[in-house]
Amino acid sequence: MPDFSQLHCPAPISQHSQVLMAHGGGGRLMQQLIDRVFVAAFANPALEERHDGAVLDPGGRRIAFTTDSYVVRPLFFPGGDMGSLAVNGTVNDLAMCGARPRWLSAGFILEEGLPLDTLGRVVASMQRAAAAAGVALVTGDTKVVDRGKGDGLYVNTAGIGVLEPATLIGPRQVRAGDVLLLSGDLGRHGMAIMSVREGLTFESPIESDCAPLAAPVLGLIEEGVEVHCLRDLTRGGLAAGLNEIAAAANLEIEVDEAAIPVSEPVRGACEILGFDPLYVANEGRFIALVPESDAERALAVLRRHPVSLNSLRIGRVRAGTAGLVLLRSRIGAQRILDLLSGEQLPRIC
Repeated sequence: MPDFSQLHCPAPISQHSQVLMAHGGGGRLMQQLIDRVFVAAFANPALEERHDGAVLDPGGRRIAFTTDSYVVRPLFFPGGDMGSLAVNGTVNDLAMCGARPRWLSAGFILEEGLPLDTLGRVVASMQRAAAAAGVALVTGDTKVVDRGKGDGLYVNTAGIGVLEPATLIGPRQVRAGDVLLLSGDLGRHGMAIMSVREGLTFESPIESDCAPLAAPVLGLIEEGVEVHCLRDLTRGGLAAGLNEIAAAANLEIEVDEAAIPVSEPVRGACEILGFDPLYVANEGRFIALVPESDAERALAVLRRHPVSLNSLRIGRVRAGTAGLVLLRSRIGAQRILDLLSGEQLPRIC
């Protein structure tokens, strides 16, 4: 077993950062924590790509490999549950690498006293989601922790997908002049979770957008669209995804606020609760960066798939200031769309 007792942190991490980590935050402090502890300890070329998964070449066949942990509360929410979320979240990370998802593992952390019926519902949901996404769960593990130590159920997954030989997708492939495409409306997953937590009801119920995204992504690749980068908009939402890409690509991104779709129920819930929908998590939405010459063809491909039926163009990449994301408001003014210091909604995935 590796010994992490001598793991060196090049710069001090504040107490606030440690608390944020315990809550699974996805903002600026968490990014600093990742950089200063994990990247510093495990630095290697695959990790340095800062992508949704690692692209590896074991013996001539390129694969994507990813892992994620799920601590969502509550376990069941409108439009999904812990099981479907765990499968779709991992499948989507593989798809963002341009890979065809194939195999998953699952590790279950069970709290003593968890009703077996609850576990059965989650596992059955995972099975249905895996079948719908065309992946097989091929290995796993189960651990039980003391009552009061595990909040019912946590799930860790890992996934492997296969890439076509010529596929090269990632933040460092982004070029000035690229067009930014968004696959649909924002904020439904985060607001679906909050509606349950806060006991809120709306005239039009808000359901999570939790869904597998491999089909439209593979459609782009199979049609020969020159896809430079993909990113699913989970923790930190659209704002976090754009900032991560801009920083890794050393380019500037400008987005048009008027072009970004947010449903009226989600917009209303955000206003009531004080959230910005651009920072709210999604589990079935992604952005694609493609050359201007391929933008219309890419949109036509995306609109063939139900999960990306309402895809549209929301911005572009410019040489500008490296790492900067600008939002052009509805009245034509510009403001910086920065990372939050913390995360708006903990325990949403």
